[in-house]
Parts: sequence; C-alpha cells; structure tokens
Amino acid sequence: MAVREHELDEVVGRVRVDRRTKNLLQRVQPGEIAVIDHEDLDRIAAEGLVAAGVVAVINARPSFSGRYPNTGPLVVVAAGIPVVDAVGEHVMDRLHDGEVVAITGDDVRLGDEVVATGHRPSLEELEAGLEEARRSLGTALERFATNTLEHLKRERHLASDNPTLPDVGVDLRDRHVLVVVRGQDYREDLLALKRTGYLREVKPVLVGVDGGADALREMGLRAAIIIGDFDSVSEAALRSGATLVVHAYPGGRAPGAARLDQLGLDYVVFEAPGTSEDIAMLLAHEGGAELIVAVGTHSSMEDFLDKGREGMASTFLVRLRVGRILVDAKGVSRLYRPTVRTIDVTILVVAMIVALGAVLLLSRPVQLWLKSLWLLLRSAVGQ
Repeated sequence: MAVREHELDEVVGRVRVDRRTKNLLQRVQPGEIAVIDHEDLDRIAAEGLVAAGVVAVINARPSFSGRYPNTGPLVVVAAGIPVVDAVGEHVMDRLHDGEVVAITGDDVRLGDEVVATGHRPSLEELEAGLEEARRSLGTALERFATNTLEHLKRERHLASDNPTLPDVGVDLRDRHVLVVVRGQDYREDLLALKRTGYLREVKPVLVGVDGGADALREMGLRAAIIIGDFDSVSEAALRSGATLVVHAYPGGRAPGAARLDQLGLDYVVFEAPGTSEDIAMLLAHEGGAELIVAVGTHSSMEDFLDKGREGMASTFLVRLRVGRILVDAKGVSRLYRPTVRTIDVTILVVAMIVALGAVLLLSRPVQLWLKSLWLLLRSAVGQ
C-alpha cells in the first residue's frame, strides 16, 4: 500500500486543550499543539491558530464536514500546519495542558501509548472537498433559507418595535458609530480606515462586539462601548474603561453577566433577540447615530454557517431597519478622502511667514544688512 509523504512526518509539542477554540486562542503559545473540539473549523478560528504559531492541530471532530464551502481547514494546512481530524471526543479528557505528545501520520502518541487516531487531510484533499461542497451548495442554501423564513415569522417585530435602550453614558446622536466584530477581513478594514485618515478626522464612536474590542486594541484604539456575551474578549479590554453592555436574550438570560460579576465590573443589560452584532447596530440606530460603519460583521450564508447558525432572520430584519445609515467599512475606506480646509491652508501660510520672519531677524548677516540700510537712510535724510 502506498504511504502518503506526510504520514512519515512527526510533530512533537506540548498540548493546549480547550473545547472552545476562541478560548484556546487566548492561551495557546507558539510551538504548541492545539487540541480542539470544533466541527467545521471556521476561517476566523483557523487564521487565529495560524497567527498563534501552533505547530499542529488535533481536532476531536471533523474540521471539514462538507456541509458548505468551509475554507478554515484549508487555511491551516496551507500554512504548513498538520491537522489530525476526527480523533474522537475522548481526546478532550485524555490529554491535559502541558503534556508532550507526538503526532506520527494519523496517530497521536503520549509517551509510548497511542491515545488517539484520526485522519490527516492533505491540501489536495481539502481543495477537492471544497470544490464538491460548492457544487452542492444549493441544498445548503435551501435549508438555510427555510430556517430563516421560519424565524422571520417569530422575530418580525425587530423591524418595527422600539426596543428599550440601556443608558450607555455615550452620546451617539448625529455621530458616526464604528461597530467592530472580529470577523472576516477585520484587520484589513481597520487598517484601511486608519490609513485614509477616517478614524483621525471623523472620530467615530468605537463599539466592540465581544472580541471586536481586542481587534481595536490591536490597532492602538479603545472601544467606548463593548457589547456581547463576553466569552471571547480579554480581561484587559473589559478593564479599559469602556461601557459594558451585556446582551440578554428574550426572557432575561444573560450569559455574559456571570463573568462580569466575577470580575467585579459594572455593566448594563440590553435584552433583545438576535446576535450581539445585531443589537450593537440597533443601539447605534436608536441612539440617533448619523452613520453606522461595520467592520468584520457577518452578512452571508457562509458567515453564518461558519458560526454554526442555520438562519439569519434577526440579522436580515435588523439590516432592513438600519439599512439607510449602514455602510461597510470597505466602502468607507474607498470613498473617504481627507479634505484640506481653507482655514488649515491659511494657518499654514501664516505660520510659514512668521517662521521665515523670525529666521531673518535672528540671522547675523541680515541684522548687519538692516543696520547698514538704517544708517544709509539716516545719512540720506541728514543731507
């Protein structure tokens, strides 16, 4: 039987174990092996694993199920990081942080014992699976659309009801509000907004949705408001002085409140159906924002399937409601150009004249010339 080349490669490293990939990304160190329990590894998580510098990924579940065109596993394998897939959920209890394991082919060894065996997909295999998933996308689209329509019947009030807004202590009226989600292309979008001068000139109110607050911190910015269930935002961001808004679901369930209570941080609660990014936009819209600029937000079927959701009813309804003032950051960065005001040019010219005059008056040759000119004029007047 032919042996695939990568089956001969061995990877050795300490493991970092977590059932929630977003939590693991906050703890994993370069050179470690990530042990996760993540069916259909999404692109954002995959990019996080690559950026973290892991040397391998062991996944209890299939990283690519074929339900939809999921590029996450492709991102990891293309970066030269082996993935051992579908090893079974027992691995989450069998391996513990700091233990050294060796990956040889499809086997995971702890010492001399094979503790798990899975499948190590090649880049070519993942590319073929992605192409097949694209061809069968129609079935997933039909199922997704059906679920969305069913939820639309229950959540249609989102497009018309006036929600009870919490007091966030930040004036949003007639201002631009930048809603940042740590989603696809968020780094590129924030860099583009920074490079064009939009952030400096317009000074929008910065709203971080969960990990979006850390995305802002990566750029040297601080969120004025952080909203969500606080399962993927760092403690440093939570203690940055921002107003913390816990997303509570209908009925009052507020998953994020427990963490903030444990940290002893003050917060307000916003009860509304939908996702945290949906209610961040509702908060800005109902607060009187002039424009809502979205960074990294989810708007396509692939985005929602990546997040494990099977419909986008609330997002669809919220976008209908706020659509008149909602723009994507990519559009802003392409359209916005910093303007030079007349008063700025005038101040610059006056400053140049003053600086030139000061240089001339303090210059020794110029002083001697002026003195000679003065004596010459006096002499001419005296005659």
